[in-house]
Amino acid sequence: MASEDDVRRICLGLPETTENAAWGMPTFRVKNKIFASLGSEPGVLGFAVDQEERRELIASAPQIYFLKSGHDDNYHFARARLPQIDVEELAELLTESWRRIAPVRVRRAFDEGA
Repeated sequence: MASEDDVRRICLGLPETTENAAWGMPTFRVKNKIFASLGSEPGVLGFAVDQEERRELIASAPQIYFLKSGHDDNYHFARARLPQIDVEELAELLTESWRRIAPVRVRRAFDEGA
């Protein structure tokens, strides 16, 4: 079971990530671009994901992954219920979300150090 503390720890462990409040909630950014956020609803994570993977995640586990109706439809973001995923899966989601947003230079340095 993943928590908001796990989100913060994992996100801030990724290179050049900062935490900034926006719309009254914590957002996690790489080079000032949001790749994850904790929403106003406790235990819910928003994360950057491409449209195809988003459809696959929601189809495979709708009890975990979902869209905020009327909002996420127009963005490359999805939501996840943290209590229903484990920390390892959370780390994969957040790392992929970060990779989607991070500049090439930052991704390359991360890959070379991994």
